[in-house]
Amino acid sequence: MADFFIGGQWVNSRAGSTREIRCPANGSLVATVAEGTREDTEAAIAAARTAFDTGPWPSTPAWERGDVLLRAAALLEQRKNAFARAESLDTGKRMVESELDMDDIAACLRYFGKLAGQDAGRVVDTGNPDAISRIVHEPVGVCGLITPWNFPLLQTVWKVAPALAAGNTFVLKPSELTPSTSILLMRLLSDAGVPDGVANLVLGAGAEVGAPLSEHPDVDMVSFTGGLTTGRRVAAAAAATVKKVALELGGKNPNVVFADADFDSAVDYALTAIFLHSGQVCSAGARLVVQREIHGAFVNELVRRAENIRLGGPFDPDAETGPLISADHLAKVEAYVQGALDEGAVLRTGGRRPEGEQFTDGYYYLPTILENVPRGGLAVSDESFGPVLTVETFADEDEAVEIANDTIYGLSAGVFTTDASRAQRVAGRLRHGTVWINDFHPYLPQAEWGGFKQSGFGRELGPTGLAEYQEAKHIYQNLKAGPSGWFSGGPVTGTDEGAGK
Repeated sequence: MADFFIGGQWVNSRAGSTREIRCPANGSLVATVAEGTREDTEAAIAAARTAFDTGPWPSTPAWERGDVLLRAAALLEQRKNAFARAESLDTGKRMVESELDMDDIAACLRYFGKLAGQDAGRVVDTGNPDAISRIVHEPVGVCGLITPWNFPLLQTVWKVAPALAAGNTFVLKPSELTPSTSILLMRLLSDAGVPDGVANLVLGAGAEVGAPLSEHPDVDMVSFTGGLTTGRRVAAAAAATVKKVALELGGKNPNVVFADADFDSAVDYALTAIFLHSGQVCSAGARLVVQREIHGAFVNELVRRAENIRLGGPFDPDAETGPLISADHLAKVEAYVQGALDEGAVLRTGGRRPEGEQFTDGYYYLPTILENVPRGGLAVSDESFGPVLTVETFADEDEAVEIANDTIYGLSAGVFTTDASRAQRVAGRLRHGTVWINDFHPYLPQAEWGGFKQSGFGRELGPTGLAEYQEAKHIYQNLKAGPSGWFSGGPVTGTDEGAGK
């Protein structure tokens, strides 16, 4: 089964193994795709290495690389429906959400297409008229890109676009649960003009197919988005060959609501923060941290609204959110909720699978709200990655910040208040990579995206996002070369240049 794209060719898995991809909404068969081996990944790495070392892409003018990305954006817009449908079938996500994702993906391709030729480095003042010192940016080399299942194509393009813009080659390993749009992307990039061997795709489980991307000496950088435990393994494996590493490992994200917040707006955003895509969002606002004065009324309204959220499949026009990704993940969320109840949390709503024949074959879980969660307990420290909201309360600004920062993660946070000064103070004190004020979830491709603490490191968007896929090189040129005179017996130049201090 020719689902691997290696060296510009569609090839079969060496083992001949396959995997069935089934829609999480109803269990229907979406596709049967090839399942790779370590040898398949090593072949893809070899193709990427050859394309980088001997191919034209790294030396292609940056503006031409940018034009390829701009063509890719235009092609994606033309094929939007096919991409969105494939994404919805793989993930169970509502079609309307997948269509919005495609718009964001096209914007990301266009952003890095325009950014590609803008960073020409800088000249460093040497203080010596007979020398020139320059900082130039060059591609890292071969990049191993490992992406998750929750936003399959968006998370992929967040890596692929800057990698290509900077002149790298890559091997992409998407989640084994959601490969369809990655297959479509390889065809699109080829049609846009990416040379053979620059973009390579392998499919399969991480332990077998993904591991070589962290370990192989011919891979210069690995970028991983996913769970903390796997991220630690990726970083440890990459350390053996001292690769560049970019990790985005999720978060346990607080949404801080002060008593003076616009009540209706804060409730609406609190629902979106956690129940969008059934909570399967790295930046989901899974921890509501609400001021005591409004705690009762606020949570009561959240419960009322949560109980009216309509669940359904990707093509159900009445659905507001969909299923979880798999039976295994559903079981994980159920165990998380049971663990919270065992710790003393109070279930306000949800906490079970929905009733109804239409949900029988899918992996649905009701929007869930847990109150009285103990400080420091697993419910407020572990990531459920499901539609589960925990509620904590605070008395004043200092306590709000203390609670919000009481997590090993630091990906994102929200602050709701009508006090502009307080909003800025609290945002400045939160140890989270993205802080939204009176909003939750929007991102801009030109803004930074990355985490503090154990949410990972490396910036994959924004002006510095391109730098993750570049090496900065200092080039110093002596315009008046001659003997250095550094050691005794030679001529003295009158400078200490070349001392290597």
